[in-house]
Amino acid sequence: MTSPTPPAHHPDKKYWLDESRNVNKLVWLLITTCVGLILFDALYAKHGHFAFEESFPVFYGVFGFLAYCFIVLSAKALRRILKRDEDYYDR
Repeated sequence: MTSPTPPAHHPDKKYWLDESRNVNKLVWLLITTCVGLILFDALYAKHGHFAFEESFPVFYGVFGFLAYCFIVLSAKALRRILKRDEDYYDR
């Protein structure tokens, strides 16, 4: 069974994200969502195991972001150690 051919790219066709105002709408939607989640996080009562979890209103968001950054940066550094040559399996 053959795979279907991908649709042809039309250089004159205008896509939704080609317009900067649509990209700006997405950025503002992301900012609004983040601010809304921060406000929601500050409004409900949390019952953390440690005092700093309760006193720092966006602790879990900041902790999650920093953990994500650590994982990405450590994987980038680990890639330099584990990287193989392009022809590693063709030798």
